This record gives sequence, C-alpha cells and structure tokens, in this order.
Amino acid sequence: MTALLILVFILGYLAITLEHPLKLDKTVPALLMAAILWALLAMGFHYGWFNVVDGHENVFSFLEGHDTEHNEEGFTNLLLHHLGKTAEILVFLIGAMTIVEIIDLHRGFDVLKSWVKTNSKKKLLWILCGLGFILSAIIDNLTATIVLVTLLRKLIPERNDRLWYAGMIVIAANAGGAWSPIGDVTTTMLWIAKKVSALHLVERLILPSIVCMAVPTFIASLLPVFRGNVEMDMNEYNEEDKTLLSSKTMLYLGLGMIISVPIFKTITHLPPYIGMMLALGVVWLVSEYIHPEEDFTEERKHLYSAHQALSRIEMSSILFFLGILMAVAALESLVYGSVMIDGQEVQVGTLRYMAEMLNNSIPNLSVVVALLGVLSAVIDNVPLVAASMGMYNFPMDHSVWHLIAYAAGTGGSMLIIGSAAGVAAMGMEKIDFIWYLKKITWLAALGFIVGFFLLLFMESL
Repeated sequence: MTALLILVFILGYLAITLEHPLKLDKTVPALLMAAILWALLAMGFHYGWFNVVDGHENVFSFLEGHDTEHNEEGFTNLLLHHLGKTAEILVFLIGAMTIVEIIDLHRGFDVLKSWVKTNSKKKLLWILCGLGFILSAIIDNLTATIVLVTLLRKLIPERNDRLWYAGMIVIAANAGGAWSPIGDVTTTMLWIAKKVSALHLVERLILPSIVCMAVPTFIASLLPVFRGNVEMDMNEYNEEDKTLLSSKTMLYLGLGMIISVPIFKTITHLPPYIGMMLALGVVWLVSEYIHPEEDFTEERKHLYSAHQALSRIEMSSILFFLGILMAVAALESLVYGSVMIDGQEVQVGTLRYMAEMLNNSIPNLSVVVALLGVLSAVIDNVPLVAASMGMYNFPMDHSVWHLIAYAAGTGGSMLIIGSAAGVAAMGMEKIDFIWYLKKITWLAALGFIVGFFLLLFMESL
C-alpha cells in the first residue's frame, strides 16, 4: 500500500512535468493526485496498514487497538492542519493576484513605458532587466514577466531581438523574486511556514540575487545582438490614450499596499494573509470611488471594478497549488520508516526519511540544495520546496532555508520550462525550447553558480 501511494505521487508528478507533450493542464493531475493520495492514506490508516505522523512527530496508529477515538481525531486534525497551511498560501496569492489585476484594469503598468527613454539596445537591456528584478520582488516574477514582455512588444518590432530580451527578462525576474518574501510562490511558502523571516531573507539573498541577474546581463550586453540601436515604432510608443487618469494612482497604491504586507506582519505578528486581505481591501475601496476617465459614467464602472479583476484571476494556478501542496502533505504524513534522532529511534514521514537517506549518501547539504536548484529547472519548484520543508527540521532563518529559497527561485531560469516566468514568456513570444537552451541557458547557469557561491560565502560568515 505504501508503494502504491509513492507510485501515485510519481505518476502525478510525471504528468505535471509533461503537461506540454500531453496537452493537459497541470492542475488536473495535481488535483487527482491530492485526492487519490489522501483517499489511500485514509483507507490504509483505518484498516491499520500503516501509521501517520504530524508535524510534531506524534504518531497515530489503528494497529495499537486502544484509544481509537484519539487516533481518529489525530488523523482528522492532521488533514485540517495541512489544509489550513495550504489555505494560508492560497488566500495570500488570491489577494496579491487581485491587486495586480486591478492595477492592470486601470492600465497602471502602461506608466512603465514612460520610464524607458532610450533606443540603445544595451541601455534598454539594463533598464528592462532592472525593472524585471525590482517589479518581480513586489508583484511576483510571473506577473513581472507578463508585464515586461507586453511592454517589449510595444518597444521592439524585430522578433529575434525580442526573444533575446524576453530570455534575459526571465533570468532577471526569477532572480528578483528569490530575495523577496512576496516575489515568488516558493519564497512566500517558506515565509508563511516561518522557515524564513522577511528581514533576514532580504538581508541574505539580495546581494546573491543581484549578482545572479547582473552577471548574465553584463555578459549578454557584450554580445553582438545587443549592439547598436533599436528601431522603435514611435507612433505606437507615443499614444497618449493608453494611460487613464487613475493609472498612476492605482499603480503606486497597489504596489505600495503589496509592499506593506511584510511590514504589517512585522508590527502585528499576524500571518501574512491577514495583511494581504487588508491591502486588497484598501485597493478595492479606492477602485470603487476613483474616476479613471474624464467623462466617467456609472455604466462604465464595471470595466474597472474589482469584480472584473477577480474574474481575470487565473484560478487554475490557485487550484494547482492546492493540489500539489496537499499531495506533498499526504506524502509527508505517511510513516515510511524509523531514523535515529538524539539516540532514539523515531518513526518519520516519507519526506523526512528521504532527507535522512540523502544526508547519508551526500553528507554535504550545500551540494544537495544546489542539485535541488538544477532539478527546479526540470520539474516544478513548488513541490520541490514543499517537499524540502517536510524533509528538514531546521530552525527559522537557518542558512539551509536561504540556500533553498535561492536555489529553487533562480535555478528554474536554466530552462524555459523551469519556472512560471519562463513558461509565460514561452507562451507569449513562442520561444523555442532548443533556442533558449542554446542561447540563454549558459548565461542563466553562470548567474546561478556565481550567486550560489556568494551566498555560501555570506552564510559561512
């Protein structure tokens, strides 16, 4: 039965990884995997085929034959605990995504066009990568990539040039998301799970992340493709009617409220999703009363409302995170074997057991985390980080969590399918997998390696 659970997880994981060849949305296998795993876990537990373990290393079993009610309650609380932890992340993401959509409805991101005042290819590369790095730390790397690739289409008519810029934006956006607790789903997961604090994450990861972005950008700026000037379509570029009266207000308010979430958590010690609910409430309130146009009528109000923004949220992503996090939680809860902890033999879950086996075969934890970064380019980084959270039991702000945040956040840049930002750019600009592998992968890998060694050096101090 234990082997069946692991097999279901492996098959589900494979289906997620192969979503493009299978032409199947990765949400489908994620939801099926979660439901089947918990169903098998419940059946196996109630028939006494195996035990389950919670986060405090309390083991519940039907085999003992006594205190059945206590064990039944233990299983129910275990499921509710994991659902609660998953819901924290989902509520946070729904709030952030809604704010971003409200900004977009008010054409707030079109304001960024006015910040680009050069036609030099090299300067444009640095401006776009800098914007990608900063924006992704605030509105997450996926959204930042979508915004900047949309901007690219307005600035660069030549498709081949645009592909190079899009590839570099992916590297910059992933690097920018890694040092911010709100910049990437994986860092948000680590932050909400109290593996890292916002202040320490920024403090430890900002320099390695800058290096991870700056090294590839500097090398790319020396390549022939970024020499000379870009031919801009000034008619497209100078269209005044693209921004609204509310564009700047909603852009600055939305970004400001998202940035306030870590500050709110630091002051109140409440979970981040409460701060995000407050931020969404404020942005929603302002959006109800602001006038985006000169002749604004009640009939046009629905075009800029939060209800419209909510309808544009990608719910399939939210459901994917629900499925994958609950599937990993099921695997984390299944007792697989025993390990020696402080001279005592303790029953542990599948992921913790795997961590102990990894530590025995590869004693250097830094090498394990570096491999995790490389793996995140091939398979989704969300389940990888979710698994690592179940594998290791280090205290908050331990160097391992910073290494994992960096590796999982930036390692995905090495392949176009390795991150949400890469997949978005691939879909928008029809970037070929092999083209990216030949042209961009070596730049991304170089940035990842240099940044990783810098972080190792900083953590050793």
